[in-house]
Amino acid sequence: MSGRGQGRGRGRCRGRGARTPSPATPSSSSSKMDEEGPVLFEFVLVLKGDPRGIQRLPDTFADFVAGDDRPGTLHLREDSCGYYRWIVDVIYDARGKMYLHIGWEKFARHHNLQAGFVLVFSYFGDRDMSGKVLDETRCRRNYHGDSDEDND
Repeated sequence: MSGRGQGRGRGRCRGRGARTPSPATPSSSSSKMDEEGPVLFEFVLVLKGDPRGIQRLPDTFADFVAGDDRPGTLHLREDSCGYYRWIVDVIYDARGKMYLHIGWEKFARHHNLQAGFVLVFSYFGDRDMSGKVLDETRCRRNYHGDSDEDND
């Protein structure tokens, strides 16, 4: 399958604001088996209000990771970029609701997230997550080095 947004720039990601490099090499496969291992949980987050502000995660995901003793951080990366990770603090309210907090703003700014964007997150366990960003047209956005030849 070819076309805009399908695997372009793989291995050439530039993570301004990225915190921790990953030793993993990006995979050329787009299956549910990532270089991190199998996807344990997936969910969709629709950005509302200020996309750089605190973001609530689904309760079913919070319940799922509760078995991991409620992680204090998540290591977030763009789906097709295995080199850079943003360390995002996770907080919980008195009702056990889970939120992305400190570090989320850097990820959101780097990816120029806007209200109405949809993020598809995959959780691999051990606090590691990847995310795909779909813009207001519901098309996947690339951030890591599409070449100038692709600009029409």
